[in-house]
Amino acid sequence: MPQLALYTFGVLKSPLADPAPLTREFYDIGAAVYQEISQHPGYLAHAEVADVDRGALFEADWGTWGEFTVPTWYGKGRTSETTALATTLSLWTDLRPAFDAIYTGLHRTALNRRYDWFERTEHPSYVFWWVSDGVIPTWQDGVSRLEHLHDQGSTPHAFTFHRSFTPDGTPSSIKGIGPKSDQVP
Repeated sequence: MPQLALYTFGVLKSPLADPAPLTREFYDIGAAVYQEISQHPGYLAHAEVADVDRGALFEADWGTWGEFTVPTWYGKGRTSETTALATTLSLWTDLRPAFDAIYTGLHRTALNRRYDWFERTEHPSYVFWWVSDGVIPTWQDGVSRLEHLHDQGSTPHAFTFHRSFTPDGTPSSIKGIGPKSDQVP
């Protein structure tokens, strides 16, 4: 059965290594958000490494999730001291569980404060796509899909909650969002 891949990307106002209270607050809530989301029904896995210093994303060994990479529009640092980004790569059983996890609990609280931490850009901050069962998406897959979404809009290849697709490429929706908000996929 296909699984849903989710890649998120945001440019932070300050580097992750910045000792300012706002940066520490973001970093601390991120750990709590991951813990909560990993217990959510429909969550399968996310890219992670053990014992990584704050901001050491580019040098880390991500195992089967592949070499760490970022969209072409990211123009800030790439060292532990200068990296100013937050990104995730995860797998879900379907769109509804991902939506429920993202828009409830601690993650919803963090979303309400996103502009305290993140720069506003003209680029999408997340993208979904379907992968075959057993396939682990890579960071490069996520970047490629996010850039495709930016350039082409939502398609079966790369989509959002508001314009989503089933694994076979049929347009779909989740009750309460998107153009067919009165229908359930």
